[in-house]
Amino acid sequence: MKRPGLNELKHIMEGCSRRSFLKWSLMLMAALQLPGEVFASLSAPSMSGEHLIHLYNPNTGEFFKDVFWADGNYVFESLVAINVLFRDHHNETVKSIDTNLIDLLYRMQTYIGAKNPLGIVCGYRSAETNALLRKKYRRVAKNSYHIVGMAADVRVPGVPLSSLKKLALQLQEGGVGYYPRSRFVHMDTGPVRHW
Repeated sequence: MKRPGLNELKHIMEGCSRRSFLKWSLMLMAALQLPGEVFASLSAPSMSGEHLIHLYNPNTGEFFKDVFWADGNYVFESLVAINVLFRDHHNETVKSIDTNLIDLLYRMQTYIGAKNPLGIVCGYRSAETNALLRKKYRRVAKNSYHIVGMAADVRVPGVPLSSLKKLALQLQEGGVGYYPRSRFVHMDTGPVRHW
């Protein structure tokens, strides 16, 4: 997929609303700020074909539905857009999201066969936001995988939370936390464990 040049970006920006302009600006900043991190993880074993993922951030109202993997590689523009969707909405900080986490969420979506998007209740969380949440909620981990872009708190409209938890546990690909009162399942790409 070809990256747009400066003239193309200028043309895109001219027709944007303020909200769209801010979204595109965040994506561009993420692309410029994080290329080493993003490009360092641009390969994944045993994936073929095109992989489309459908995500929703209930905190910002933003959706992402596009191919993130095609022709044996991650799609750079899609990774940038996913990074923006996963951003810390408390302070608008963007971080590169672990591609293993994106792959894990894709597998979950594939197994569920959900027509609704995966709701990302919490993706990346800055250290500052994590510290504030730790003061408010006792179950927030000091060294949360959210801080390094390796965790997502997920819910799917129309899919019982208990079913989501069961599938996450069956995948055996990282940590799984069950939070029925908060209505999400935590998934991360750290060691396999559950709570």
